Amino acid sequence: MKIAKKLLAILAFVPAMALASEGGFPLDKAPDRQTNMAALQHGAKLFVNYCLNCHAAVSMRYNRLKDLGLTEDQIKQNLLFSSDKVGDLMTTSLAPQDAKAFFGVVPPDLSVISRAKSSSAGTGGDYLYTYLRTFYKDDTRPTGWNNMVVPNVAMPHVLWELQGVQSAKFVEENDPHDAGKKIHKFAGFEQVKPGTLNKIEYDNAVADLVGYMEWMAEPAQQTRKRLGVWVLLFLSVFALLAWRLNASFWKEVK
Repeated sequence: MKIAKKLLAILAFVPAMALASEGGFPLDKAPDRQTNMAALQHGAKLFVNYCLNCHAAVSMRYNRLKDLGLTEDQIKQNLLFSSDKVGDLMTTSLAPQDAKAFFGVVPPDLSVISRAKSSSAGTGGDYLYTYLRTFYKDDTRPTGWNNMVVPNVAMPHVLWELQGVQSAKFVEENDPHDAGKKIHKFAGFEQVKPGTLNKIEYDNAVADLVGYMEWMAEPAQQTRKRLGVWVLLFLSVFALLAWRLNASFWKEVK
């Protein structure tokens, strides 16, 4: 009886979790970069230059980037720090205690972050694509930055030189659930300082970076999908042969 009550409680809680995940900032659809090797290579470069300073990706080795069409020399010249080797894991030199002191939290490992952030509101790629494009200047925060997807975020906007500085505009509206209460509603961004990239170029750069993180979370994803097609074709042919063989065995009985 107790087990049945626990199961009912869990089943009742699941829809509530789904609704809660959908109640945040709406996620934009991330462009698909999984078959674009040039975009994934660019994303890997952005990841090494901007993300590995604080975050690690200890489930990935640099030499796995050969799967993206890069040679060992290209990896050494463009993606490795001086003390790293091609066979090394993607670690960071930032000590956890220093990260805790700087940001208040230890930056998470990004090896499978695109899969970890998947929810009913969108894929992990959608989450990251929206997150990296919705930083805005907020002088009330310790880092000087805030984010629409993760309010009061601890992470600074590491890509601000590319995107530039933008501020968030809010308007006051009546709360539809409480007539006597006002709510702040997001009304868009305003560019305060231009970056080295325009909006379209920055969105494309973020799409490349997110595409790489999606690839990094499962490097064999395209191989898995190709094999899946062949497996389904084989099972279809096998099912047809089994059906006809079964009919041949039982035709005399019928």
